[in-house]
Amino acid sequence: MSSWRRDSLRASSSEPLPVVIIGNGPSGICLSYLLSGHIPYVKPGTIHPHPLLQRKLAEAPGVSILDQDLEYLSEGLEGRSQSPVALLFDALLRPDTDFGGSMDSVLTWKRQKERAVPHLVLGQNLPGGAWHSIEGSMVTLSQGQWMSLPDLQVKDWMRKKCRGLRNSRATAGDIAHYYRDYVTKKDLSHNFVSGAVVTAVEQAESEHGSPEAQAPHPLFLVKGYLTAKDKSHQPFSLWARNVVLATGTFDSPARLGIPGETLPFVHHELSALEAALRAGTVNPNSDPVLIVGAGLSAADAVLFARHYNIQVIHAFRRSVHDPGLVFNQLPKMLYPEYHKVHQMMRDQSILSPSPYEGYRSLPEHRPLFFKEDHQAVFQDPQGGQQLFGVSMVLVLIGSHPNLSYLPRAGADLVIDPDQPLSPKRNPIDVDPFTHESTHQDGLYALGPLAGDNFVRFVQGGALAAASSLLRKETRKPP
Repeated sequence: MSSWRRDSLRASSSEPLPVVIIGNGPSGICLSYLLSGHIPYVKPGTIHPHPLLQRKLAEAPGVSILDQDLEYLSEGLEGRSQSPVALLFDALLRPDTDFGGSMDSVLTWKRQKERAVPHLVLGQNLPGGAWHSIEGSMVTLSQGQWMSLPDLQVKDWMRKKCRGLRNSRATAGDIAHYYRDYVTKKDLSHNFVSGAVVTAVEQAESEHGSPEAQAPHPLFLVKGYLTAKDKSHQPFSLWARNVVLATGTFDSPARLGIPGETLPFVHHELSALEAALRAGTVNPNSDPVLIVGAGLSAADAVLFARHYNIQVIHAFRRSVHDPGLVFNQLPKMLYPEYHKVHQMMRDQSILSPSPYEGYRSLPEHRPLFFKEDHQAVFQDPQGGQQLFGVSMVLVLIGSHPNLSYLPRAGADLVIDPDQPLSPKRNPIDVDPFTHESTHQDGLYALGPLAGDNFVRFVQGGALAAASSLLRKETRKPP
């Protein structure tokens, strides 16, 4: 850690930073890149294939995108995100990707150090965030090219690593390595602090008074601790004029809320199965592994277990014919492995015994409780009870953001304060063109917390926030 970062995290530190970013996944990395003085311009002579956007870009030649009216530029764009700036940035980075094209970005990047905004990026993991917690051989849902961050294509990075995309998709391990490499190659490492756990973000006045007098709004006090190699905790606290929430949704796995869910053989992460395989506590001769869930995480667990010839019982509440199942929304050509799992789920419900050795599916089964003797009890579709002996249980039914470090866990920041925070249904309410909270000045939200759930689109939130933060810091173009 550099001396500047070490000073910034001293418990007695009172000099406010312009920006503290909580979360070091793709959103946090992209924002750090923009705040480090990397400024996007339209390449001279480039013609964008979208006529309306091209006309608007031609109106301000030589003016950086960060210094233009993002609302004006994004007006009229359509795509797979509800965020207008996400659609704008995606259109600039990948102009014709939704039409199957591979046109290069219309942007060029200029390093303007005088415009850099001092900031820190705090993350519990290595740069890349939750990507380091995903089993490395799993293939990404999105195409590899959509995982790229500005000015370093995944495909170019993989070519130099002598790696290749699989059916246009990359493995989670490659993407985690790419994000870590991106921070190094783009000279951002001095802004990142790994092993940092934030425990509180409070809006307060500085003890010393003078920093507060210079601020246009009250400061934020960010508290937490650094985890050392020996697992000891070193407390820190620092003042910030602005705080950006970019922690994603993988912090807190969703739970069934049934008796026995806290027993030691019941887990909520695929990594538990990986650990059991390494330890030898689960093997092809063990009782089946019970996987609960009908989403992609559960499908990943089924694929992983079958790769190692582990017996699987796959239970889920929905019907296999439910049109809301995520498998029905994925093209078969791009996602053959997920459609194979869906086929197994379907065939099992029709053919008995299962045509797939070592796999049994339990559609429309509701888990009731788990017993200490490794028994799982379910309610079947007819209302009866079914009991199964299992070696371990993986409950993979989604996850929730953990904003316990905010007052009322961020409940006052969402669109509908009477409902819980949900990235899909009730995200943090932000101004769509700045990504600043509509309820708290100086507080920003990016990525899933603001409703953008794909790497491809979270970068637009970073662009909006960077534009806003640069204006606040009154740094003008040279």
